Amino acid sequence: MQLRLLDVPVDGGDLRVLLWGNGKRVAVAVHGITASAMAWQAVARQMPPDWTLAAPDLRGRGHSAELPGPYGLGQHAADVAAVLRHLGGRPVLAGHSMGAYVALLTRDANPQLVRRLVLVDGGVPLPVPEGIDLEAVLGPALARLRQTFPDTEAYLDFWRAHPALADHWTADVEAYIRYDLTGEEGHLRSRVVEDAARVDGAEVMTEKPFAEALGRLAEPTRLLTAPAGMFGAPPGLIPAETVAEWQERAPKLRPQLVPGVNHYTIMFDRQAAATVAAAITTPAS
Repeated sequence: MQLRLLDVPVDGGDLRVLLWGNGKRVAVAVHGITASAMAWQAVARQMPPDWTLAAPDLRGRGHSAELPGPYGLGQHAADVAAVLRHLGGRPVLAGHSMGAYVALLTRDANPQLVRRLVLVDGGVPLPVPEGIDLEAVLGPALARLRQTFPDTEAYLDFWRAHPALADHWTADVEAYIRYDLTGEEGHLRSRVVEDAARVDGAEVMTEKPFAEALGRLAEPTRLLTAPAGMFGAPPGLIPAETVAEWQERAPKLRPQLVPGVNHYTIMFDRQAAATVAAAITTPAS
């Protein structure tokens, strides 16, 4: 599967976009808070041959890490809208985790640019208990951004021990991890800018903008969820009761539980990736 690179002009510089496939039908796919465009490679493998999957590295991540702030979901939505305009033809827009919130806001602000929307384990307001802060929710992920590693193998070993991935290691997972690494030998680190993750994470923990955008959905919109969460065990990031609440409040949502996966493997497991690809390429009813 050939990988192509595209740089799209945005405020402050160029946004890196990875492209898989050469089909005339196009989907734009947005990654999570401490991820990169390479999170979508396993899904890209499952796309039909008449499709192209385009995944941007969000500002402060991957090969867009050098783009300046301000960060925040509104800025990401503006960047994704620039990608949609550059590609033309009203692509399907999908997002995973934080990327689902970005995709939702992008579609809400620019419905004329988006054919339809697909949300993958994100996009609906999260049930955040009173008094829980960003460190409690994202602490381990944020801590990783401050760590350095002596070599690539040490970084791979760090991820191989992750409870959500330890038993689900694949070539696509490894490619995703390698893509995230930068720096000099002896002082390797994640490409993710910690300030970007902190700003974006605080905004994900709000409700109002997402609730309003969900209420304005005009077409059936798939919401795929995983039964296990960020550390590989139940409950999922979006529990069943939260899914039920938002299905009632936003009647255009079409929830679908993807069995046997967690917040990460919903993107990397072969069968789950095929489910995500099918959701992208087939309109919901």
